Amino acid sequence: MQKVLDEGPFFHGTKAALQVGDHLTAGFRSNYRPEIVMNHVYFTALRDGAGLAAELAAGDGEPRVYLVEPTGEFENDPNVTDKKFPGNPTRSYRSKEPLRIVGEVTDWTRQTPEALKMWRDRLAAMRQDERAEIVN
Repeated sequence: MQKVLDEGPFFHGTKAALQVGDHLTAGFRSNYRPEIVMNHVYFTALRDGAGLAAELAAGDGEPRVYLVEPTGEFENDPNVTDKKFPGNPTRSYRSKEPLRIVGEVTDWTRQTPEALKMWRDRLAAMRQDERAEIVN
């Protein structure tokens, strides 16, 4: 039996238009390193963290934040947990199992254009840095 990492609620940010009952699954390209197909689906217990992910997601759709429910085991996201931050202050997780959409959240905080530019510039620099690998 898995130790409960977090009680949630959990959120996922994307530009995909989804419906309650839909499932998010692994096997899609990373928003941060598009040459990598991800083995996990990522989520967070921080609504605004999911909002940032939605705004940075690939594609032309409207950024959306969904309330999600893991359908199986999940783990701390090793890309941020202890590697970049001690513990898991971002409350970020990943799962090989699907996440079920249980609702859409509309009261998340949008980033300013300046903040989005800063984040995009950081991501572009990370793509150029061969040492900045994604744990997949």
